[in-house]
Amino acid sequence: MTLPESGAKASPSGEAAHFRALESLYRSAPINRLFRSELIIPEEGRSIIQFDVDETQFHAAGAVHGTVYFKMLDDAAFYAANSLVSDRFLLTTSFNLLFTRPIAPGRIRAEGRWISGRRRVYVAEASLIDADGEEVGRGTGTFMRSQFPLSSLPGYAA
Repeated sequence: MTLPESGAKASPSGEAAHFRALESLYRSAPINRLFRSELIIPEEGRSIIQFDVDETQFHAAGAVHGTVYFKMLDDAAFYAANSLVSDRFLLTTSFNLLFTRPIAPGRIRAEGRWISGRRRVYVAEASLIDADGEEVGRGTGTFMRSQFPLSSLPGYAA
């Protein structure tokens, strides 16, 4: 038997490989070229998205536009749910959003958590946390299996 060279990194397998593939899928989505963000899936049913906001994402009254809240909350809840599903891409079927306070420019963290469902419909929630540790938004979504196999998506397959 040949042992791996010292310092060689083993490829993840099973659950870890699925999580890394979902992170790759997130990076590959064209929409994410518009957002400086990074997805991490630390364990089944959880996701964390770190992202930066600045004045380019403000509405006319000088605060971060609601699309940023929705995008990051939906993505965090979605990936928390899809971490439980290794064969199909999930689709958002509904999403409820609560704006708690305005987002200031800087680093924001979206934390997603799976709540329930393991067959047809998945329910997950997410919170937006600002650089001071304050919650600035919260959302809950429902997600269902699509017809798209994850393995057919170039970002996932990579």
